[in-house]
Amino acid sequence: MPNNTENSFHRMELLTGSGALERLSSTPVILFGVGGVGSWCAEALVRSGIANLTIVDSDLICVTNINRQVQATFDTVGQLKVDVLRQRLFSINPEASINAVQTVYNCNTAAQFDLGRYKYVIDAIDSLSSKVELIINASASGALIYSALGASCKMDPTKIKIASLWKTEGCRLGRFVRKRLRRRGFNGDVTCVYSDEPAAKPHNVISGYGTGGCICQPSVDEVEGKEDQEEYSAKKQVNGSAVHVTAVFGFMLAGLVIQEIVKNQNAVSEPQNERAAMSVETSNSN
Repeated sequence: MPNNTENSFHRMELLTGSGALERLSSTPVILFGVGGVGSWCAEALVRSGIANLTIVDSDLICVTNINRQVQATFDTVGQLKVDVLRQRLFSINPEASINAVQTVYNCNTAAQFDLGRYKYVIDAIDSLSSKVELIINASASGALIYSALGASCKMDPTKIKIASLWKTEGCRLGRFVRKRLRRRGFNGDVTCVYSDEPAAKPHNVISGYGTGGCICQPSVDEVEGKEDQEEYSAKKQVNGSAVHVTAVFGFMLAGLVIQEIVKNQNAVSEPQNERAAMSVETSNSN
């Protein structure tokens, strides 16, 4: 690690060892979606030593993001989510390589991304069609993908779980993702973060999104067709959400990546350490 930042990750190094910390620093990761889930995932990744990170999102910060997105404050409303988050991540690790891409990931933009360049792809997208496209393309690229399912309409963080996409229960978005993937002939395995908590019903209906002074995207029923209204359209529905749930989703996604990197490094370093110890013992016996 660079000399001027290495002390920042001292506690992480005590936990993982220097070899794993170096591996965390050099492993390329790409994160799609930096909202209520993805922004906290990015924060956890960089604070844990990930220093080669690409973040992708098309949205501007809206005042309604303030309750759950790490880069959203009254000072940043109207700015690009990826740009504000990039600056925050640089303030955590000035030596990191943080690439911010403002775009929507879909079938029209997928060719812009060489997913095979990355060891890990993280899906924190809230659009059904984009999520399905990313899962298929990332799996085909050879990268390891971790995906977040529905984090809105939830209040109990103890209901958040990790499972194969095909084994998730109680998650409406997961059901729709499986349906779309089967329709496209995909049967690969994807590890997901999800909640089996029954979705909370809204206490009141808030209208006017996408109109007047609000820069939030329009609600589904204002812009999408019937099928997408029923199945989590190309743009998210306006649902209630809480940071103590969305952030846990993001932290768990980050944890999956971090644990996998550390595990892989330890699988390499432990046999090397054993051989070195045996060599010392042999030398001493002679």
